[in-house]
Amino acid sequence: MYFHVLTLFPEMITNSLNMSIIGRAVEKDIISLEAVQIRDYTLDKHNKVDDYTYGGGAGMLMQAQPVYDCCEAVQKSIESAGRKRSRVIYVTPGGYTFNQTMAQEFSEEEDLIFLCGHYEGIDERVLEEVVTDYVSIGDYVLTGGELPAMVMIDCISRFVPGVLSNSESAMTESFSDGLLEYPQYTRPEEWHGKKVPEILLSGHHANVEKWRLEQSLEKTKRIRPDLYDSYMEAHPPVIKKKRRKSTQKPLANEETL
Repeated sequence: MYFHVLTLFPEMITNSLNMSIIGRAVEKDIISLEAVQIRDYTLDKHNKVDDYTYGGGAGMLMQAQPVYDCCEAVQKSIESAGRKRSRVIYVTPGGYTFNQTMAQEFSEEEDLIFLCGHYEGIDERVLEEVVTDYVSIGDYVLTGGELPAMVMIDCISRFVPGVLSNSESAMTESFSDGLLEYPQYTRPEEWHGKKVPEILLSGHHANVEKWRLEQSLEKTKRIRPDLYDSYMEAHPPVIKKKRRKSTQKPLANEETL
């Protein structure tokens, strides 16, 4: 999978993501990470990429031309490699909130372009031209789109085959089934007077899975009641009906076996 990040701070992307699990995936060519300097595409002799906003207001706005030319250059590079034009994700507080389902959907793409804004944002006209997805990582404002882009790339990469050593990991983590993850333990069996729950030492896989579901439900209900309600709505409990005893008396000539 190919990630392309359009940014004013390429080193911020490469220095952070070329480490740990994502870094190893890059080294193994499982994923590709390209940070593209938007400033390289400005026509301004002073390498300027921003200007004052029409109508007034605080701060500066990134101009349409360098953003457009940068994005088009990456798209043409993708097409020249024989792949289809990429979706362009604009990282913005005004977008749809990023979640695990969205991450899995994005992971099915061959290429993804992330557009990172700065200052007061980007000229609306170029956004209308190039952006396919407006995505936010939460209801707060950051100084730029680089951190959110890195969060999303990290999350999306975990669904790419070969990135994680255990293929089940991405499917058994928090939010994969709509619930928060159950508590987990490792050696020693007792630490600071606290013991690992006996059920996890039993070797009875069905009981362990039942316990884990119960713990996930309890934790989700306590911390994220919104997720709990959605899960319960999608998984209504099965109520077994009790069989009613027959009140009909046997016939007079009916033999008792």
